[in-house]
Amino acid sequence: MTIQRMDNVRQDIAMLRTPDGHGKVELAKFHRPKSISPEPQDVPANTLGIRRIMFAVDDIEDVLARLRTHGAELVGELEQYENLYRPCYVRGPEGIIVGLAEQLG
Repeated sequence: MTIQRMDNVRQDIAMLRTPDGHGKVELAKFHRPKSISPEPQDVPANTLGIRRIMFAVDDIEDVLARLRTHGAELVGELEQYENLYRPCYVRGPEGIIVGLAEQLG
């Protein structure tokens, strides 16, 4: 199979859809060809560019536990912002940073 001028591609794809059905995000993990890493893997969460995306979650500790089983690593710590949110960042196996936030109360 050829995708975007790449031969012998093997990848996993997940489609996320907003609850109202108007927005979609496609997430892809390439198994082959091997990913190219032009930047250091340990860049900070505030690095410019499309390096991360953030999702609202209901139970952040449960989500973190499930993501860790798939190779995600916590970047920094699970924080608490006043009595409003518990945000954190995780870095997935491909180096993409994903933000998670649980609204409190």
